[in-house]
Amino acid sequence: QVHVVESGGGSVQPGGSLRLSCAASGSIYNIIGMGWYRQAPGKERELVARVDRGGGSYYAESVKGRFTISRLNGENTVYLQMNTLKPEDTAVYYCKVHGYYCSAGGCSVPGPHFEHWGQGTLVTASE
Repeated sequence: QVHVVESGGGSVQPGGSLRLSCAASGSIYNIIGMGWYRQAPGKERELVARVDRGGGSYYAESVKGRFTISRLNGENTVYLQMNTLKPEDTAVYYCKVHGYYCSAGGCSVPGPHFEHWGQGTLVTASE
């Protein structure tokens, strides 16, 4: 089993900053990628930013230059630094992690692929 827990959401004024954290734990052989998605009321869930195991990153056009995703080598934790927040950034932010479980025989060989979501954390940017 793999657990994904987000933290760091909150309410700020436009122009403010927040830092989200996402930690994955459990029977993990390795993590291929970690990413942040968001869903605003009445809208579909959209990709905000993601980082792969090699360190490559991707950002949605709407957040480029304002948000930074990072993951420390060897850690199953990803961060999203959000600066210059705008009202349109208001949403529930979800972390998604995908990788491989440990096998039934232990964590020296990979088991099945997994994809897990966190429970979400609310970010609000308003006056």
